[in-house]
Amino acid sequence: MVVDALILAGGRSSRLGGSVKQKLRVGNASLLDRTVDAVRAAGVRHVVVVGDGGPDGTTVVREDPVFGGPVAAIAAGLDVLPADADVVLVLACDMPGIAPALPGFVRSIAGDGVVAVDRGRRQQLVFAARARALRAAVAVLPTVVDASVRSLLEQLDLTDVAVPDGATDDIDTWDDAARFGAVPPEHVRSAT
Repeated sequence: MVVDALILAGGRSSRLGGSVKQKLRVGNASLLDRTVDAVRAAGVRHVVVVGDGGPDGTTVVREDPVFGGPVAAIAAGLDVLPADADVVLVLACDMPGIAPALPGFVRSIAGDGVVAVDRGRRQQLVFAARARALRAAVAVLPTVVDASVRSLLEQLDLTDVAVPDGATDDIDTWDDAARFGAVPPEHVRSAT
């Protein structure tokens, strides 16, 4: 099974005062780098970052219009993915604890795909869908700009898959950042 990944990293980060969320650092890596490492460790072949930049070895694209929402970002990412993937893993870049959940999650594909359930709550920005089904679901939406992720997922027959508690906890506010020890890159002390 060939799995490619779309990492959504281009939001406004408005609850963080516009600070660039994907660049926040937890430990020695940015949120975006941690997410890219997590999907690669799960066996993903090709990684597309939808945002303003990404680490080496990733393809970077931006949704049109910029800040057009997560469904517009998914559509933009799908446009640059190789057409031969069996499954597309989609996730936001702001979940520092996602890595342990991904290998089993990706292997549990059923129906059109799977969506993560963390402590009984569906995490709509962690799902893996059969590429053909995801492309078809995007195509039937009247518009992808400002469309809700829920409206996209309603087009798919997704199976709920429980992930470890807290795996999808994300960083949306400075309180969230403090809980994970996340700091802006300019606050990271040099090792020299």
